Amino acid sequence: MAYLIIAIFCSVIVSINLKLLKRYYTNSFQAIVFNYPTALILSYFLFNPGFEESPSGNQFLIFSIMAFMMLSLFYFISKSIQTSGIVITAIGQRLSLIIPVLAAFMIFNESLSIFKLSGLVIGFLAIYFSVPKAKFAANNINYWYPFIVFFGTGVLDIFFNMITQFSNLSFTTSLFYIFAIATVLGIFTLLYLKVNGKLDFQLKALFAGVVLGFFNFASIYFYIKALATESDRPSIVFSAMDIGVIASGSLVGFLMFKEKLTMLNKVGIALAIIAICILTFA
Repeated sequence: MAYLIIAIFCSVIVSINLKLLKRYYTNSFQAIVFNYPTALILSYFLFNPGFEESPSGNQFLIFSIMAFMMLSLFYFISKSIQTSGIVITAIGQRLSLIIPVLAAFMIFNESLSIFKLSGLVIGFLAIYFSVPKAKFAANNINYWYPFIVFFGTGVLDIFFNMITQFSNLSFTTSLFYIFAIATVLGIFTLLYLKVNGKLDFQLKALFAGVVLGFFNFASIYFYIKALATESDRPSIVFSAMDIGVIASGSLVGFLMFKEKLTMLNKVGIALAIIAICILTFA
């Protein structure tokens, strides 16, 4: 489980970095864009992607959609962490497994057992209890960031499930292509904003992006290593990763950033952990 502990640690470090960007007046989007070239370089040397067969047109389209979603979702995650906190954002991210479960039931006609249904209900209750009610305002975008993270991560999970089914490309090779497309999209976006006078380049954002990319990639890399090591019981790895990130993120948010949690928020954390266990093992 050493790989899993490292993956959890790196994931929490990513959240801390995103939280600190605002404190040090660093442009979040620039840092997120520079995170992807870093991940691309690391994936080339550590994943050893195979280029014997190129992706088909449909596969390239899926990679492009995922790259765009990852870029935009990473931005919303940073905004959610900066406005709603690490704890609530972590719950939104990790409970996103509800979306693939619902998709399996509604789109792919999988059976919905009482066990799965109870997990879904508890998961939605966890989200409801976790959101800081005092900040509610339908016209306040800050309130909606955790929900955007929840739905966006869930939809992205469905795409990740799709690329694991590709027979001509390994999962790690697919990740390399996604990082490459995200790098190109991000750089072109920065250039467009710069040309139109809407962006001032920040050297510190470049450094922040490199650090972010290192820990972001490390989280993915060691998570994959953990799954490979525990290939006979992947559900243990899935649930341990999600619960570990929520528990560690809660401690960091509470102790390091003094994030205040109501009793309902604490109930939401407990329900999130219960829902993850139920849905993972169901």
